[in-house]
Amino acid sequence: LLADHLKNHPRFAGYFDEKTVQRLYDSTPLHDIGKVGVPDSILLKPFELTREEFEIMKMHTVFGRDVVRRIELGMHDAEASSFLNLAKEIAHTHHECWDGSGYYGMKGEEIPVSGRLMAMADVYDALITRRVYKPAFPHEKAFEIMREGRGTHFDPDVVDAMLSSEERFKEIALQFSDEHG
Repeated sequence: LLADHLKNHPRFAGYFDEKTVQRLYDSTPLHDIGKVGVPDSILLKPFELTREEFEIMKMHTVFGRDVVRRIELGMHDAEASSFLNLAKEIAHTHHECWDGSGYYGMKGEEIPVSGRLMAMADVYDALITRRVYKPAFPHEKAFEIMREGRGTHFDPDVVDAMLSSEERFKEIALQFSDEHG
């Protein structure tokens, strides 16, 4: 949805052809694949992580990138390699913040477009989904929190795309929620 909305934006001109949009759609489910390397005691902890535990949790982005990289090395098909390259990029950069306060300090345009889009979708999903450590927020509260992150946590143009697609965002979230199968 965000990629389709940003296709005609001057800052993203030429980035979003139909193949790239499809690859984004196909590869984003792999964004947290690296969590297989994080102990369940941290993943399922019902309260705040210690500094040490958070450092381990942050490593899921590196683990994810490296897992996809190993798979990619065995690929000889250009299309599969393009898909995996995008998946690797997303896995590694989806916790970077526009202002540089993310996991590894990338900021602004240094963050790949795919990571900026995934950051938006991932945070929205985290906010509206119940976790062991928090209740689900209603859609309106999630959008308020994300709006507040415009220019700090998130690329301002990606936030604007989300805001202009709010109803469709909500519909998609309902369609894919655990409660709706």
